[in-house]
Amino acid sequence: MKILLFGSGGQLGWELQRTCPSHIQLESFGSLDVDFSNVKGLEDCIEKSDARWIINAAAYTAVDKAEKEEKQADQLNHLAVAQIAETARNTHKKVVHISTDFIFDGVSSIPFAPDSPANPLSVYGKTKLAGENAVKQILQQDCVVIRTAWLYSSHGNNFVKTMLKLMRDRDHISVVDDQIGTPTWAKGLALCVWRAIDQDLSGVHHWTDAGVASWYDFAVAIQEIGLELKLLDKQIPISPIPCVQYPTPAKRPAFSVLDKRSIWQNLEMTPVHWRAQLKKMLKELI
Repeated sequence: MKILLFGSGGQLGWELQRTCPSHIQLESFGSLDVDFSNVKGLEDCIEKSDARWIINAAAYTAVDKAEKEEKQADQLNHLAVAQIAETARNTHKKVVHISTDFIFDGVSSIPFAPDSPANPLSVYGKTKLAGENAVKQILQQDCVVIRTAWLYSSHGNNFVKTMLKLMRDRDHISVVDDQIGTPTWAKGLALCVWRAIDQDLSGVHHWTDAGVASWYDFAVAIQEIGLELKLLDKQIPISPIPCVQYPTPAKRPAFSVLDKRSIWQNLEMTPVHWRAQLKKMLKELI
């Protein structure tokens, strides 16, 4: 079976390529291969392919930068996604579209379900929600939207790698402790995507690793496991701070834990705690 992948250069795209099942022929395209602002080029790429599925792992993910670059974010996260969906419909293809916890406002004390009301706080969240809605409206049951959160991998830039660098370079760091979510190893998400295609899943679902953490909790775990694996040679103090002490251009949800039960049950996948996944990923950096 042939599958078309957009976003091959990102963390998830990289993990999808290295976990690709042997019976899948993957056609991978990164930002240098396909210009998402070129409607004709995007159409041609999809029309020329005889793939049965399209995985859209491409996105404008510079959350703070998006506040000043709304047009660019909307083009990549919404308009191009709508074009992918329309061309997929016209060529009888199905789509896996990756979305985000940023479509929620964080005003909750229980995990957000796939059908919880969306209320994004940022330009990034708004454009991602618009992309989701376009895919669902155009493709109906011929698509699956998978929302995820706090993604990291041994490939590319992410919170884990940033923390490791700061822990090596500094004598003390401060990390926000009042934003709550769940870290997600991109490899686990990639395996979920392959299973979703294999099971012909449709609808909206959530995928992260199991458990709950603040960014502070995540940083503490990175240091603990980093020391254990000798990726770090010294322990430094890590101070918890409220997000008001670390202002950012884009507002972020204070609570964005996602309810993953539907996808765990539908795909019969056993959830793995985020600390266990973090340790597996960090071992790849040794």
